[in-house]
Amino acid sequence: MILLISVYIDLAIGLILAFLLLSLLVSGVNEAFVRLLGIRSKFLWAYLRDTLDGSEDGRSWIPSRIADVFAKLPFSRDDPRPVHSPDAAPAVVEPMRVDAATVPASEEAGEGVSEEIAEGIAPEGAAREAAEEAGTGGSLGSPESPDSSGLSGSSGSPVDGGPAERPVPPVDMTARLYERLQEIDHPKGTRTSIANIPPERFSGAVMELVAAEEGGIDGLLAKLEAINSPLAGHLKGVWEGAQRDLPRFRKGVEDWFNGEMQRLSTLYARYVKWVVFALGVVLTLAFSMDALEYGKTLLRDNAYRAGVSAIAGGGGDGYAALKDKCAGTEIGLAEPYQCVTESLSSPALVKIFDHAIVSITIPPDGSADDPSFHWNGGAWWDRLITPGHWPGYLLTMVALLFGASFWWDVLRRLTGVRGDRS
Repeated sequence: MILLISVYIDLAIGLILAFLLLSLLVSGVNEAFVRLLGIRSKFLWAYLRDTLDGSEDGRSWIPSRIADVFAKLPFSRDDPRPVHSPDAAPAVVEPMRVDAATVPASEEAGEGVSEEIAEGIAPEGAAREAAEEAGTGGSLGSPESPDSSGLSGSSGSPVDGGPAERPVPPVDMTARLYERLQEIDHPKGTRTSIANIPPERFSGAVMELVAAEEGGIDGLLAKLEAINSPLAGHLKGVWEGAQRDLPRFRKGVEDWFNGEMQRLSTLYARYVKWVVFALGVVLTLAFSMDALEYGKTLLRDNAYRAGVSAIAGGGGDGYAALKDKCAGTEIGLAEPYQCVTESLSSPALVKIFDHAIVSITIPPDGSADDPSFHWNGGAWWDRLITPGHWPGYLLTMVALLFGASFWWDVLRRLTGVRGDRS
């Protein structure tokens, strides 16, 4: 009974090791592809573009399809990442050159006229006239003022009698944020390589932008609303939730950004899962890894080793297994010790990739030969089109979806190996 349990434990460990090796290979190929094309960094800054500046044509910077994540995003000319700067962050943060008075004035004018309409004091057309007057600048400041950035200049003409649209000043909030994060960047091409922003670092950058504005948080929020930045709504909610307390506001920004990064990581992992599955399919077929057949090989290997142990212990029960094993080899029965040595030094785990499209032969110890590669296309294709191997291929593909960390944890629990907790 104990021997039977040991055989099944050996089988489980052998399968787990095989899945772990293949999962590591899949993870390595995926990570090399992601780092080479900077996908993780582009995914982060695509989110920041949506959050800080919004979209000009109504389309999100973050791709909505898996094909866009690994095909369009890496090779698109519209790189969401800011241009890398080798200089240190500016010592003095310049305030945003935006006339923030246009937004509050427009809203107050519209609200005041709406109340008069509700009370029957003003005609219904007065709301539209008030909005048009506020949008054209009116008495809200001089058109020549440099801080207006075009807000108090000429506006677009009304369409179909509707209110004139207020022009949005060209303020790149993503670039302003990057200026406060340049210290954690390192050169990699012409674009930034930042792929992870600690939440406390992001909240610190926001506080630096707040300190640059004369009105503090309220001044920054007014200017963000003036440029139609989606960040205004997020920060306004955090500011009101913190009851206008500055330390609580900074902690609230940190918690909000941390939650957004977790949501973004979940979305990214959802896309990566399909890529890992595709890589798992390719590698499973390339190495012709049949999990069921490999399990049978492990059992035969354990049976042979048990026979050798029986002979070593003085018993004759294992001689039949040893005879069958050595009779089919080039060594033959004339040199049983070499046969046993060769068999024990080539366990099933070493032969896991023998059926790959290109197989590798490792010479025995003491040999002067180098490892050799052999084209195995004919035998590989015959295995690939044999329906009997398809269930084993499917089992291997499903197993690789769990990832290398999962199989390492299972192996650690099965063998009793504990991680370093120091």
